[in-house]
Amino acid sequence: MTRVLAVADSDSYLKWGAALLDRAPQEWERSLAILASPVLPSPDQIESALAGGSAPAPVIMDLSALAVRVTESEPDVVLVAVRGPLVKVVVRAIVGAAARRPVIVSGLPGISIPATRMAIAHRAQADLLVLHSRREVREFGVLAEWIGCEQRFALATLPFLLADRHRESRRHTGDVIFAAQAKVPRSREDRVTLLRWLAEAARSDPARRVVVKVRAAAGEAQTHAEEHDYAELISALEEVPPNLVVEGGPMGRHLAGAGALVTVSSTAAIEAVAMRVPVLALDDFGVSPELINPVFEGSGLLGGSADLVAGRFGSPDREWLLDNYFHGAEHDDWVERIEELLALREAGALQLKPLRSGTVGGRLRRAWDRKIALGRFDRSYSGMVALAVGLPVRAVYRALRRIRRVA
Repeated sequence: MTRVLAVADSDSYLKWGAALLDRAPQEWERSLAILASPVLPSPDQIESALAGGSAPAPVIMDLSALAVRVTESEPDVVLVAVRGPLVKVVVRAIVGAAARRPVIVSGLPGISIPATRMAIAHRAQADLLVLHSRREVREFGVLAEWIGCEQRFALATLPFLLADRHRESRRHTGDVIFAAQAKVPRSREDRVTLLRWLAEAARSDPARRVVVKVRAAAGEAQTHAEEHDYAELISALEEVPPNLVVEGGPMGRHLAGAGALVTVSSTAAIEAVAMRVPVLALDDFGVSPELINPVFEGSGLLGGSADLVAGRFGSPDREWLLDNYFHGAEHDDWVERIEELLALREAGALQLKPLRSGTVGGRLRRAWDRKIALGRFDRSYSGMVALAVGLPVRAVYRALRRIRRVA
């Protein structure tokens, strides 16, 4: 029997990791751990992340407890579903604790276009990187070859998609859901502008609610820090229509009764397409890698604030669907690729790949990585020493880099 342990940290990685674990073969023995870190999800976030699935109940543990868990349970596969900078820290803990190294699998929890060097570099020691569209596999493969990084990629349908085959793809009278994001758009001004558009859309159709669907309540952590909270910003509006509301909870629950979804670049757009909910991906702020929305070019889903106010939402182009997230589950190969790696492990031919960057400094550097990734959840003496030494060094390095840029 194949034993697989999924390790998650933030709410979005927990949602992805648990859902992928849920899609694993039933004969696999599955377990789920949440690593205590600065982005530890609240009980409500955990409930939302796991809603609708059947993954095993998660156990919250620190890095030391995770190492003990690996030693005792001897998993064959570890799914490292954590933020990029934490991946190498978790891999070190796993490798150091395991009498026999497990297959290490990692991945990204949503839209990963455009492919980035850092996404690959952070996960360089993973034996397999799981992606979710033909386009992602193609573009990550090209990038990995270009930077000279040897990496294996596998295809898996986004595991938390909930198909609704009985629903017609048309404009409904249900809620208009705005899928908020922590980083996009970033500025306070742009976010207030977006809320004004949503308020105008609410006033134009008083019979339907416009819901600003947020991932976290005040004080809750997210994968990416959110500087300007929509629940607070809504007070900046001159007048808030009664049918414009801010709510949390599982996205699947909101989409079940939705008439449309609007976003800038959230993966919720893919969830909505799967449930045949019309979508509008706003392009008023532009289309760029920084906005994480180039993936929607050619989809038929891009549009502006005028479309939002008029209630014009789109259905995706068929060819775009096949290349982006809707390739058909029969093309998924992530389980087969893991089984191939398990066979290599049995034959003693699975070697841990070296890190490509961030290795200067030896043990002090490893302590620094752990402290920076885990913050107050790393209570080691070596972490405190690394922080005391590393912060001044980093400040000098950044100052020199700024001087070189100016020069």
